Amino acid sequence: MSPLQELLAGVPQVGQVRWIGVRPKAREAMLEVEAVEARREAGLTGDHSRPEPRNARQVTLIQWEHLAVVAALLGRDAPMPPSELRRNIAVAGINLFSLKGRRFRIGQALLETTGWCQPCARLEERLGRGTFQAMRGHGGITARVIEGGIIRLEDAVSVDPLETISDPQDNDARQGWQARLE
Repeated sequence: MSPLQELLAGVPQVGQVRWIGVRPKAREAMLEVEAVEARREAGLTGDHSRPEPRNARQVTLIQWEHLAVVAALLGRDAPMPPSELRRNIAVAGINLFSLKGRRFRIGQALLETTGWCQPCARLEERLGRGTFQAMRGHGGITARVIEGGIIRLEDAVSVDPLETISDPQDNDARQGWQARLE
C-alpha cells in the first residue's frame, strides 16, 4: 500500500452528532429531535424519504462547521440553522467527505455513504437568491442504513479502516459513487 493509500484508508477523527431532524412530509417544516431510530434499508423513523431498500438518500448529513460558511456566503451573521438546509443529521469534528465510499457508525446504527447531497432548487425558493450556489460543495452527504439502531444527540461518528464490500450490488453502487466523484 502506498503512503497515499494508507492516508486515504484511515480516518482518525471521531465526530459528534450536533443536530437531528426529520421531515414528516415533503415541503413541511423539519422536526428537531433528540434521538431517532435508523431502520435497515428504510431510513429514519418519522422521515418522509422513500423507504425502498436501494434508496441512496435514506439519510442526509451535513457538516456542522459548514453552517457558518454557508451563512457567510449568503451575507448572514449567524450560522444557518440545520433545519433550514433540510438535512437529517448535522455532524461536527469529522470531515464528512472523508467518509466517501465507506461504512460508518453513528450511535448504534451503521450507515454507508452513497453520494454528495447536492443543493436543490427548493432551497433557493425557500431561502432566497444565491442559496443554491452557496450550498455547492457544502451540502453534505447521503447515506443508507446498513444496520439499524438508535442515533442520539452527541453520539460519536466513527469509521473503521477501509472495508471491502462483498455484495456485488453494493460494489456496483460503490463504483458508480466513485465515478461520480472523479
